[in-house]
Amino acid sequence: MPSRTSEALRVAVLADSDTRWKWGALTARRITEHAEHVETAEHAANKPELTGFLLRGRATPTARQLAEVGVTADDLREVTGAEFLRALRDEGYDLVVLALVGGAVQAMLHGIAALRLPRRPVLVTGYVGVVYEKLADGLLLRHGADVVLANSRHDADRFREVFHGVGADASAVTEAALPFLGGAPYERHDGRDTVVFAAQPSVPESRADRTYLLRRLVEHARLHPHREVLLKLRSKPGEHTTHLEELPYQKLADRLPGGLPPNFSLVYGHMGEVLDRTDLLVTVSSTAALESLHRRIPTAVLTDLGVREALGNHHFLGSGLLTSWDALDGGHRPVADPEWVARQGVAADGAYDTAFDEARGRVAELLARPGLPPLAPYYTPATAPGYLPALLARHHLAADGNPLPGAAPATEPTGVRRLVRDAVRGAARGAYRHGVQRVAPVIRRMGAL
Repeated sequence: MPSRTSEALRVAVLADSDTRWKWGALTARRITEHAEHVETAEHAANKPELTGFLLRGRATPTARQLAEVGVTADDLREVTGAEFLRALRDEGYDLVVLALVGGAVQAMLHGIAALRLPRRPVLVTGYVGVVYEKLADGLLLRHGADVVLANSRHDADRFREVFHGVGADASAVTEAALPFLGGAPYERHDGRDTVVFAAQPSVPESRADRTYLLRRLVEHARLHPHREVLLKLRSKPGEHTTHLEELPYQKLADRLPGGLPPNFSLVYGHMGEVLDRTDLLVTVSSTAALESLHRRIPTAVLTDLGVREALGNHHFLGSGLLTSWDALDGGHRPVADPEWVARQGVAADGAYDTAFDEARGRVAELLARPGLPPLAPYYTPATAPGYLPALLARHHLAADGNPLPGAAPATEPTGVRRLVRDAVRGAARGAYRHGVQRVAPVIRRMGAL
């Protein structure tokens, strides 16, 4: 590791979307809050320095999305995977949070292993929200990190079962919680009655299902003219988030027969600020439900489209939250099962302050070691020869984890060359997003005719 003039703990977060940046940066802060107590001269007493790296791709957050997330860093830059690896090699970091989709986590683990650093950083990864699909696939792609965070006791148990099931080491699994829970406990305000539907980019997927949910939400507003009804949206048309949104609710709302009632609004912004004025949170399976439950806000998970793994609402079996628009129209308010809530890491009982103690302790212990063992992901060219090389190639890495030729230039351009490069990249990204957001759905619909 290069010598440093500062003794502060150096923390890097690599994220591939706005929601993962929020999770990664807040996780880094949560698990280093007491880093000053690590008994080494190198990490004593100084506030950790946070550098953010945004992985270049279809979901790279825009400036508006970053501002809406509201999580800042001492330095924030956009990089390719190979450029990130070069930054680790040249700049030296003590702790790295990989806030990425599973395949990208696996690629970075192999890429970092190939750097053969004299002292590698502690590597932390996890999930941005509810884990309702691809449990084994996503988990095994994250295996090899020093810390695999589980957002609840429920998830920690499942994660260990998966690792044990394939004979892999499960010691990295560490119980914590979602890092962005917070806000004042819910209090009913006289004269205020606000229902919020938390939309999701890809759940449900079909136009018919999304139009149905929008229509029922609008009908709910018409049935209750004195109630404020809000549709909370994650992104604006043309922007991407963790999941691809091909049919934005904004466009569906423009085409809804009869228009929108005066007590119905589309809203953006920080979810916590929206929850500050929420009296009922409705969703299909959004992580916003856990944020709402943490604050003891009445919460409903819809069954109108069925209780199905593809929707993710099966995760809420036993919660007491499953209900329908018909019941909500009639005044029903679900009551959460306290035992279910306790197992989900929601910590509505006030235990949230200690939810990260285990993770802080493990990170502190790893940082205090004189050296860390070589990375040992479950997937290797020997255990998955028909899977891993292609996965690494998608991230421009060879089978041994080294960048493929041309994946990263030897030096970064400066001055006018850098301005031109960034302008070209911005135009290319806009064209790509336009193709994915508008052209591709049209082609798929034509193919279905």
